[in-house]
Amino acid sequence: MTRVLLRSAKDPFTPVSPELSLALYKQGIFGRNVGNLVFTESVHKLISVPGTEVVSNSFLSERPGVDQAYVDRINEQFDMFVVPLANAFRLRFLDNLERLTWVIERLRIPVVVIGVGVAGGTGSLDNPFPPPTDELRAAVGRFVRAVLEKSATIGVRGEFSRAYLAELGFGDDVVDVVGCPSLFRDGPDLQVAKRVAELTPESRFTVNISPYVRLMDEVGTRHAKRYPNMVYVPQGDEVLELLLWGTHPHNVRPGLPHHTGHQLYREDRIRFFVDTWTWMRYLAERDFSFGTRIHGNIVALAAGTPAYVLAHDSRTLELAQYHDIPHSLVPDLSPEVDAADLYAQADYTAFNAGQAQRWDRFAGFLERNGIEHVFQPGKANPDYDRRLDAVGLPPAVTTLMTTDPEARERITARLAELYSLGGLRALRRAHKPHIPFPHTAAPTGVGATGERRHLPAPVRSALRHSRALTRRLRRQP
Repeated sequence: MTRVLLRSAKDPFTPVSPELSLALYKQGIFGRNVGNLVFTESVHKLISVPGTEVVSNSFLSERPGVDQAYVDRINEQFDMFVVPLANAFRLRFLDNLERLTWVIERLRIPVVVIGVGVAGGTGSLDNPFPPPTDELRAAVGRFVRAVLEKSATIGVRGEFSRAYLAELGFGDDVVDVVGCPSLFRDGPDLQVAKRVAELTPESRFTVNISPYVRLMDEVGTRHAKRYPNMVYVPQGDEVLELLLWGTHPHNVRPGLPHHTGHQLYREDRIRFFVDTWTWMRYLAERDFSFGTRIHGNIVALAAGTPAYVLAHDSRTLELAQYHDIPHSLVPDLSPEVDAADLYAQADYTAFNAGQAQRWDRFAGFLERNGIEHVFQPGKANPDYDRRLDAVGLPPAVTTLMTTDPEARERITARLAELYSLGGLRALRRAHKPHIPFPHTAAPTGVGATGERRHLPAPVRSALRHSRALTRRLRRQP
């Protein structure tokens, strides 16, 4: 039995509840963005050949706490370390990259990096490279050298990333452009075709939104009114927290559907997925997907559903160009941009025609680096998706406004669990009755309402949001 350690958030066959997915680590099990599950799950499927055990590293190889003992266990217990990455060449990922490099330098087994990319700064549509700091360039160079000591080539996501590594001295002899592995999950035969002639107000489709793209405030709000069956599929941990606990992100803009007052929330038209498989199956039943989230649209395409990317930076543009995904640049868009127009102009001819060639390039990279995959003769794993169907992955998280009986049962169970964990004692600590004339003088820090002013500001804020949400729910018919 060959054992492969895979950089991923979790094993795809392990159900993790939405509550625990959010609670694990400071930024959730998926590292703030559930899109990180998409490309890692795809690699997990691709390399799950007979006779190979694939083990998730839970992203621990780049988190604080790695030491020589951890590295020694990898060397002793695994035959290969496979590392799917996204836009890792950026300043905000620097600490993670350096820790991951430290681990790779000490490994004695092959290490293969798949789909790593560069992330430009502000204005990256004009300049796709990150700020030219010596610290980042040195860290990226050290990382690539460490990887190439243990593999034949390194796989990057597109031409921008290839050009960046070329500037650092790594040529095409050691750099392969392979795109995003998510679009190779089901091999070379993926094709996308429109299922309806046009989008109408009754069409069922989805929108995805990057909260830092302000144009999407207007787009999301206007589409919510015009298309009553449009659903928002978010990816950030802050929206999962809103859906689970009613906690608003800080300084949320009114037009962004990240608060309980937005139409999409009030009408229960938000769905959050904590597994790639349930996300894909949902999008497979929609007519269309559009928006600024690259993996939100790639999941749709992988499910055979037409998608349109609104490219707002070099990361999204790089993959849209490489895979011939229909797209427009956000700066070129009118605020009146409409999903029906995007659907009408979307042409998947180049995407479909180029899929086989892109697959051959990707598969050649895997084989050149000693990775067996399920599309090689005799290596198929037909039970993979059937096993995913059978493990009982959690369904999509809804808003608290849902009328679906099963979803309401899950909300009731969630509140019951929260109450059992905190109980009356915790409530009494947070809420004190107003007693005009107590037995003894009020202790310092307790106000006239009995609320403890020394509670941390986030806790006080959450309590206020909870009370306000409770009042709104009671007013619902």
